[in-house]
Amino acid sequence: MDSRRLIILCTVLIALVFVLQGNKAFAGKSSIRIKVPETAVAGEVILIQLNVSHQGNNFIHYTNWIYVTINGREVKRWTFSNFDKPESENFTRTINHTMTGPIEITAEADCNIHGSAGIVKKNVAVR
Repeated sequence: MDSRRLIILCTVLIALVFVLQGNKAFAGKSSIRIKVPETAVAGEVILIQLNVSHQGNNFIHYTNWIYVTINGREVKRWTFSNFDKPESENFTRTINHTMTGPIEITAEADCNIHGSAGIVKKNVAVR
């Protein structure tokens, strides 16, 4: 096969991969948002909701872990694999926390190929 035909064949194959993958070919880093109340009463149990987004979850490319810390201490971590990947591109994990004082919450999600969009932080004050 001459080089021109080889180039055309490679171009067609690459285009075919992009078409078959749809928007998954443009997937990127896993990102996370924290949803919590701004304030709470000491002794109150609050719900910490982590909303994770990752375009293009599939067998080879998926969010492989997320974690949450409270005041610098990791309180929960979820790990995923290609056989146990998240249920969708946008998913939620929650934990309960009993307020004893003001808290700083940090969380991060990671794509097994592209990495993380970064750590996010939220504070909850005690009233």
